[in-house]
Amino acid sequence: MASVVLSEAEKFYIVHGVQEDLRVDGRGCEDYRCAEVETDVVSNTSGSARVKLGETDILVGIKAEMGTPKLEKPDEGYLEFFVDCSSNSPELEGRGGEELGTDIANTLYRVFSCENSVDLKSLCINPKEHCWVLYVDVLLLECGGNIFDAISIAVKAALFNTRIPKVRVLEDEEGTKEIELSDDPYDCIRLSVDEVPCIVTLSKIGYRHVVDATLQEEACSLASLLISVTSKGAITSMKKVGKGSLDPESIFEMMETGQRVGKSLHIALQKILDEEESLGTSRPKVGFLG
Repeated sequence: MASVVLSEAEKFYIVHGVQEDLRVDGRGCEDYRCAEVETDVVSNTSGSARVKLGETDILVGIKAEMGTPKLEKPDEGYLEFFVDCSSNSPELEGRGGEELGTDIANTLYRVFSCENSVDLKSLCINPKEHCWVLYVDVLLLECGGNIFDAISIAVKAALFNTRIPKVRVLEDEEGTKEIELSDDPYDCIRLSVDEVPCIVTLSKIGYRHVVDATLQEEACSLASLLISVTSKGAITSMKKVGKGSLDPESIFEMMETGQRVGKSLHIALQKILDEEESLGTSRPKVGFLG
């Protein structure tokens, strides 16, 4: 992961500021940086989104392709995640970028393993034979700290933007089945993102914890807790990262903060997505390849 080198004086300044609920950029401990969200930014995808959270810049594209359902879930479609970090910085080229990409992809699989996060049954075309597979490609354009939260926001926005063609299964007299896709771009399936979780990363700095840490703040944190939270405040998964330890009292406090902040994050994101949706095709595209 991209990192910065700080002097002892800089670390002292950041840590003591956090103890007073005053961060270097003026935010409180539970405040996010200003986020920019734009959907439908890549033309050859089923859904896409770009999210800028401070200096962190994420691009997500989703491609719906027909596949075969998994044996253990014959009446459901599924999601596949791929994360590319190599475009970010020289230190993430090669093995370093691959390891970070794999770690992020595994985290996303864990977050979306919750049964109700996405209605996978709606992706089934013909049980045991055909289903929609959503290939979610994540590109880390720039890392300015807190990449897990930014990626989860971008994935939810891209899923909201995803449109899957409606399909009819035709059967002839001999029992042979044929699949017919609708040619009408407006005749499509939209996924419900009401239960899609967002990740809230809480970084322990000194005796307190902060959300949406910058690279400088991450350099002062020895341990962080990644919490995936639904719009109703339900925690679906947790993951501890970093070399440091967390005591049980701190974990419970971080869980409470994660639930509170996560609900606010979902409300703000859904408001942006609904406003953008209401503009229709008339909205000006100012983002990636716009």
